[in-house]
Amino acid sequence: MNKAQLVEAIADKLGGRQQAADAVDAVLDAMVRAVVAGDRVSVTGFGSFEKVDRPARYARNPQTGERVRVKKTSVPRFRAGQGFKDLVSGTKKLPKGDEVAVKKAPKGSLSGGASATVKKAAAKKATTAKKAAAKTTATKAAAKKTTAKKATATVKKTAAKTTVAKKATATAKKAAPVKKTTAAAAKKTTATAKKTAPAAKKATATKAPAKKTTTRKATAKKTTARKK
Repeated sequence: MNKAQLVEAIADKLGGRQQAADAVDAVLDAMVRAVVAGDRVSVTGFGSFEKVDRPARYARNPQTGERVRVKKTSVPRFRAGQGFKDLVSGTKKLPKGDEVAVKKAPKGSLSGGASATVKKAAAKKATTAKKAAAKTTATKAAAKKTTAKKATATVKKTAAKTTVAKKATATAKKAAPVKKTTAAAAKKTTATAKKTAPAAKKATATKAPAKKTTTRKATAKKTTARKK
């Protein structure tokens, strides 16, 4: 059965061929648009149409056997509903007369079309907004952690510098008394030297007259010898 035969089959039920053709075109157009947009069109008891992505792969040319690279693509896929499968397999019998084989779908079971697309688009936008908000929160938290780490490092460096300065001050204070002691010892040594110098001079002066006395004795002896 082709499209024209399908239109003829339902023309009597819809009140004419033109009405049947318009109905078939409208149904097929809605289904195609929904599947292309990535939506899943499901008709209870009949089946569902959906878009399937196929990754790039290698295949073989059936005529030459040559290995061929197949690009990534998307294809439509139809999955028959359980009611349709049961009728085809013979588990259930087709209804007699004008009764419809696929019963009227409950309200809301036919998905697809503009309303479904709008709903899915809104859901995608909401999900994207949530992800963006989560990323922003994570970025802010990371920035706060980094700032805290930098502040801690700065405090540690400052504390280390203060400790070094304190140690240097303590060392200088310890060295200062040593310098004072050395200066005091030098002053004492100088004072002792000054005191010792006059004593040495006096001793030298005292010994000098003794030499003169010896000279006088020698002169007296010479004078006595001459008189004799």
